[in-house]
Amino acid sequence: MKSATPKVLQPLLGRTLLGHVLAVASAIRTDRTLVVVGHKADEVGAFLAEAAPAATPVLQAEQNGTGHAVRIALEAAPELTGTVVVLSGDVPLLRPETVEALLATHERAGAAATVLGAEVGDPTGLGRIVRDAGGNLERIVEHKDATGEQRRIREINSGIYAFDAVLLREALGKLSTDNAQGEEYLTDVFGILAGLGHPVAVEIAEFAYETLGCNDRAELSRLRVLMRDRVNDAWMRSGVLLLDPATTWIDVTATLEPDAVVDQNSQILGTSSVATGAVIGPDTTLVDTAVAEGATVLRTHAIGAEIGVEATVGPYSYLRPGTRLARKSKVGGFVETKNAELGEGAKVPHLSYVGDASIGAKANIGAGTIFANYDGVRKSRTTVGEAAFVGSDTVLIAPVEIGPGAYVAAGSAIAKDVPPGELGVTRAPQRNVEGWTERRRAGTVSAQAAARARDITPEQD
Repeated sequence: MKSATPKVLQPLLGRTLLGHVLAVASAIRTDRTLVVVGHKADEVGAFLAEAAPAATPVLQAEQNGTGHAVRIALEAAPELTGTVVVLSGDVPLLRPETVEALLATHERAGAAATVLGAEVGDPTGLGRIVRDAGGNLERIVEHKDATGEQRRIREINSGIYAFDAVLLREALGKLSTDNAQGEEYLTDVFGILAGLGHPVAVEIAEFAYETLGCNDRAELSRLRVLMRDRVNDAWMRSGVLLLDPATTWIDVTATLEPDAVVDQNSQILGTSSVATGAVIGPDTTLVDTAVAEGATVLRTHAIGAEIGVEATVGPYSYLRPGTRLARKSKVGGFVETKNAELGEGAKVPHLSYVGDASIGAKANIGAGTIFANYDGVRKSRTTVGEAAFVGSDTVLIAPVEIGPGAYVAAGSAIAKDVPPGELGVTRAPQRNVEGWTERRRAGTVSAQAAARARDITPEQD
């Protein structure tokens, strides 16, 4: 991957690659989950401790192949019996239904081992499933060890298996490293078990793309597109309107309700939720943000915000963590909010910064207003009361309170509380200097315009 981040921790639509695989393991209700870790084991272990604390990491200090990895995992669970499912950590598109089908085939056949296979157009680099004359699985051959004839086989090994735990232990003890890579191949277990007379089976995946892994950024990007399309298709079939699915990205951890609308070039990420009748986009990104019924969010970037019923946001707004918008409130164009609460029907229509503030119901904040919340050391809070009016180009210097029904004159810098119903003004008296333009800017277009307005001819320098 040419990345400081381990491959299995690369992000993909709301989870890491490993996170997607762990979600499958959880969905099939396994009794125990073991995760073999090697490269950057500390980072992977820290991820497991937070994301899947029930999973047990098992260290593979030396990476001697897939067979070696499974043997180490079984040594960490010597009491384990029954069916063992082996999943690869870089196959995020795998569905629980596919693993359930693998297990059903495994049990129905009474197999010692069952492999999930797939039919692909280009099997280059992938292990081949070799069958005997009767069509039964004979063995699995890695690409590097395959003959020319075997390389023409298009039925490939996905790296996903079901085993009988007792027979698997016995077969792992018979593995050798006599192969092109000098490793213990888990796939050799199939040939060993078949040679001992134990039944082995194959389950072919309904959708070959589920078995795809990735070894570089280009392959990861292709997985991302496939998952985007699958996620979007599922939401559209559940009643969500996506106006341009090709430019809509929805994390698997996000939720949407029927009749929500998502316009083009929009992302719904993390734990974001979009309720019925809400309209998102175009050109909007939601991160861990809840959007209630009937709200509209246009050309906005929102992180950790709550947008209330029928509230409106945008265009070109930035909602930072802690923003809470009540019913029918409004955050308009080029407005930034942080740790701010707007009451029902409150409005911040234009070109303002609202930080660490509580704005009461039906209050109005004029264009160009700044909530000055930081003095270089501390952040303080501003309160604007119900139905208060703050004029344009005002600075509210926290901590300060504007009372219910109070007014603040445009162009004021308010550092003291304005009691309910009073008018706060800090503007200096206006002074006009007569003839200033003709004297100080003589010969300019401004001086000429002023002269024309006064119906006189300016003197030329």
